[in-house]
Amino acid sequence: MISEDQPRPKKLLDQVRDAIRLKHYSYRTEVSYVDWIRRFILFHNKRHPREMGVVEIEAFLTHLAVDGKVAASTQNQAFSAVLFLYRDVLGIQFEQPIQALRARESRYLPTVLTPEEVRAIIERLTGTYQLVVQLLYGSGLRQREALALRVKDVDFGQRQLGIRDAKGRECRVTMLPDRLIQPLQIHLQSVRQQHQQDLAQGYGSVYLPYALERKYPKAEREWEWQFVFPSDRLSCDPRSHITRRHYLHESGLQRAIKQAVRQAKVSKRVSCHTFRHSFATHLLQNGYDIRTVQELLGHKDVKTTMIYTHVLNRGGRGVRSPLDG
Repeated sequence: MISEDQPRPKKLLDQVRDAIRLKHYSYRTEVSYVDWIRRFILFHNKRHPREMGVVEIEAFLTHLAVDGKVAASTQNQAFSAVLFLYRDVLGIQFEQPIQALRARESRYLPTVLTPEEVRAIIERLTGTYQLVVQLLYGSGLRQREALALRVKDVDFGQRQLGIRDAKGRECRVTMLPDRLIQPLQIHLQSVRQQHQQDLAQGYGSVYLPYALERKYPKAEREWEWQFVFPSDRLSCDPRSHITRRHYLHESGLQRAIKQAVRQAKVSKRVSCHTFRHSFATHLLQNGYDIRTVQELLGHKDVKTTMIYTHVLNRGGRGVRSPLDG
């Protein structure tokens, strides 16, 4: 029995959150892992994970593949979350391998726009959203990489962008298109004015990764750490509960792209990532070698970049149809 003087032990999902934050995983990963662990426990009628093991994990993963018909990536994410629970929270290592029925991996070619389609879509975007999409295509950025850019990551002199803490917690350098230098400089002038107004009102702090706010107490309010594309409103940080200005929410960008695609009458399924696919494909079409494209995209393995060579060779691998003579 716990005495009144002793603090109550933390709930399991709170322990999961603490472990995730200790490893400096992103907030999105935290939300995803907690949700999968909750679903795993509910699937087994709220049994405590310590009472379960390999058999229960295999049953859950098989259920996702057979009954849920989830994609392979979704099942892998659930698997990672449950393994994290056992290894990093409960300290349990399994000697026997986990053998569940795995979801079939889909093999598909990414959607690629023509340069004309890219221009048509960008022309129908306005303001900040247009600038973000120009970076997605002009620099080959992922959605989060563009939205989470900080002022210090933009090097106008070297005409390059520093991408920090990207997918896989990697860093890289990519190009900054010449035609975006002036628009970005004008955009940052208005962002700086907004930041100064926030400071005057007692706000102006920004989230810093890896507990840098403790190492550099004043950095969270310094200009170079601010987001290039800040939100138009202040919000409460779900972890620290501090009112801050985060970067633009991805849902607004996605809606703007969807509307622009409809107005441009492009009959392809276009997402933020489509512009990154188009960036890579068009560079290869222009004669750049695949290693250069791999470095700009931040792929660890050149095999990942090789998919764009398949896109170039589609239509019978470049074979001329007999119907065309």
